[in-house]
Amino acid sequence: MERTGKIIRRSIYIFLQNYRYFTSIAALLVFPFSASILLSQAIVPSSWPLLPIIHSRFNSLFDAAGFPASSQFFSILNLKLSQTISSSIFTIPFTLSFLLIAKAYIIRALHHYKPFLPPQFSSFLSIYNPLLLTQLCNSFFILSANAAAFSLLFIAFNSLDVSGFSSPNLLLFLSAAGAVLYSVILANALVICNLALVVAGMENCGGYLAILKSCVLIRGRTSTALSLALPVNLGLGAVEALFQYRLVRAYNFSGKLGPYMVLEGLFIAYLYSLLVVLDTVVSCMFFKSCKSGSGTDQESTYSYRIELVEEEDNSLSANAKLFQELP
Repeated sequence: MERTGKIIRRSIYIFLQNYRYFTSIAALLVFPFSASILLSQAIVPSSWPLLPIIHSRFNSLFDAAGFPASSQFFSILNLKLSQTISSSIFTIPFTLSFLLIAKAYIIRALHHYKPFLPPQFSSFLSIYNPLLLTQLCNSFFILSANAAAFSLLFIAFNSLDVSGFSSPNLLLFLSAAGAVLYSVILANALVICNLALVVAGMENCGGYLAILKSCVLIRGRTSTALSLALPVNLGLGAVEALFQYRLVRAYNFSGKLGPYMVLEGLFIAYLYSLLVVLDTVVSCMFFKSCKSGSGTDQESTYSYRIELVEEEDNSLSANAKLFQELP
């Protein structure tokens, strides 16, 4: 298994070596998705009518589950979950079309270790259906991960309430532990889902089978996968913050959208697209590293078993020879 730094260096090398295709075709394919993500960050918190409805439903759910209303953790979690779900609903048409087509293009182009060749239109569209099915299953998988995290928090807080230990310091500590637990579960789920899309494209299998293969591949390599996902996600967050600062803040201050602001917004969306393309390249290189590592492990295990069999055969031969020499 390769180290994180080596995978990142190899991914950047492949990206720069074939920048003509990655910065043109792939980036333009993912551009509408990037623009929808950035626009959703501006539209959803201010004028999206679905946000207050989802927020009130989560409030009712948390109250019915017995979570402490005074906990700031659940207030922030409620707001972030409401914004994430609203933004996902806003961007789901672009996710299921432009994002998956761009990922199919990149995965098909990096499918072999041969020199990079841009895939034909029919070639990379042939793996669109497995990617689509896997993306839909990923949504249910993430919902299941959230449900599992909320179930653990429900058990912890209600057990604390039943036992009578409800001091503010203990609630604060449990809220902090719950935030860490929820972040770890969600981060692992997102990494598995991201790798599952690559598995679906590389091995032409879709749905929960791709997620299962992703879980098998990532076993023992979770820290590597998380460390690979961290830099790209920090970059995506920085681009979103740049869009909020340069475009949304300026629009709220002036109340109008000039041509230079539109050009700057297009450039920021293009930067976001490049990071999405780079993230897909990194995921493909991580998949190949996992496959090569698994193959090496299986080969070494097979060789070890052969050595054991040979040692047993030698010992049996020696014992038989000794037995024949006895009077």
